[in-house]
Formats: sequence, structure tokens, C-alpha cells
Amino acid sequence: MKIICIGRNYAEHAKELKNDLPTVPVIFMKPKNALLLPDKPIYYPEFTTDLQYECELVVKITKNGKYIKKKFAKKYYDYLSLGIDFTARDLQREQQKKGLPWEIAKAFDGSAAVGTFLQINESIDVNNLAFELKLNDKLVQTGHTKDMIFSIDYIIEYVSMFFTLNIGDLIYTGTPSGVGPVNPGDLLEGYIAGEKILCVEVK
Repeated sequence: MKIICIGRNYAEHAKELKNDLPTVPVIFMKPKNALLLPDKPIYYPEFTTDLQYECELVVKITKNGKYIKKKFAKKYYDYLSLGIDFTARDLQREQQKKGLPWEIAKAFDGSAAVGTFLQINESIDVNNLAFELKLNDKLVQTGHTKDMIFSIDYIIEYVSMFFTLNIGDLIYTGTPSGVGPVNPGDLLEGYIAGEKILCVEVK
């Protein structure tokens, strides 16, 4: 099982972090120990003083594939959810300054929270889907898949050129603007089309 993440997939988020807009998907990976299952808390890591949330739409791969063409991509995922790509922003900035990889800032244990999965059916258009994140009942992020720089199907085509996609793999498709810090005691809740499917307490 792999956790594949796409960075800078919303223009406004790239701008808020002062990053250039990508011309191809920015890919990074998280190990399976990063997965934080539904309704499990995240414990604030001792190695950061700036833990931040990044809410993202997550798709679950349900068919093995390699070199998948965009027009066939929908055959390879049947479920979606919301996730949080937890980021140690202070460590990430230091790594970026040195030109070093992000793993210690992005791939630590529990850094990939995921909510309950919804089965994709005729009523769910993955290219026209709204989602939002609340922090302590305050709306902090709103996203819409139509605003993605790279669509889910294109992401699958691009990623599968480099990595065989296997049943159970998760793809985090990028976060919209509005990312920010969390503190112990905070509660994060994610919604797709008004339905709550993600809940993470920070301890």
C-alpha cells in the first residue's frame, strides 16, 4: 500500500506558499505508517513547533495498473474521501532552503489522516465536487475539484508512468488555499458536499 501525494495542485495554494505553478504534477510519497485511520487523533510531534493542516480529496485505487491512459483512469478508482496532509512547516522550510527532500516534514507517522470513504456513483462527479475543512467549528478551507491544476484522471495517468498503482493505494490530490497551524486540543472536521466524513483531534 502506497500513499502518493500531489503538491501545488491548486493555484491559490501555490501562491500562498510563494511557489511557482507546476507544469506537471509534483509527486511525493508517504509510508504506510503515515496513515492515520478515521477518527484517530494525531499527537503533536516533538520535532516541530509549526504543525499545519492541508485538507485534500483522496482517491482509493481499486484496480492494479501501469501506464494508465487518462481516458481509462476512472476504471481504477471507485472510492473517495477527504484527508489531511499534516506538515511540519518549519522543517519543510529548512529542507527547501537546503535543497533537501521533504520526507521528515511530510512523511512522519500519522501525517496522512483519512476519513470515511464514499463509493463513487452517478450522483458524484469527481470533476465538480466541493469540499471544506473546519477548525474548531470555524471554516478554514474550501476547495473544488474544478479548480485543480491537474485533474484526478490526469494525475493517475502521470503517476502510473513511474509507479505501478496497486489495489489499496491512496492518492492525495492536493490542497486548496487556507492551510494553517494546529495546536493540541484542536478539532478538525472535513466535509464533502455538506456531509462530514473526516474528524481528527490534535492531542
